[in-house]
Amino acid sequence: MKIGICNDHAGVEYKFKLIKMLQKRGIEVVNYGTNTKDSCDYPDFAHRLAQAVEGGEVDLGIALCGTGNGMAITLNKHQGIRAGLAWNYEVGQLVAAHNNANVLVLPARFVSYLEASLIVRAWLDTPFEGGRHQRRIDKMPCR
Repeated sequence: MKIGICNDHAGVEYKFKLIKMLQKRGIEVVNYGTNTKDSCDYPDFAHRLAQAVEGGEVDLGIALCGTGNGMAITLNKHQGIRAGLAWNYEVGQLVAAHNNANVLVLPARFVSYLEASLIVRAWLDTPFEGGRHQRRIDKMPCR
């Protein structure tokens, strides 16, 4: 599995820790984010990650910014992206099980690193339930 990860200045520290955690699980990680805490614009990084997921360069994505909202809004502008914002373990499970989110978004300023790592594990380890949830996902793209 290959996961792309992006972040703005608010998510730098968590990104580097998550990359190590993912690599320990045998997951290849591609960094699409900034590597400094200098103020920057999250859409620049969100678009890169979305294009990589849509284009099949990576299987899934993780995005981090202060609240997670800016990343989620930007990512979800892309037709092939289902970005789910998760702030606890249960929501991490649900964005996988119900929304089949191909990008997980984390609010770096509102969860501890421990919570962020648990959310990532929940998202990765929870299978999509399909069924009625697939029917809803099929209705998401604009026609």
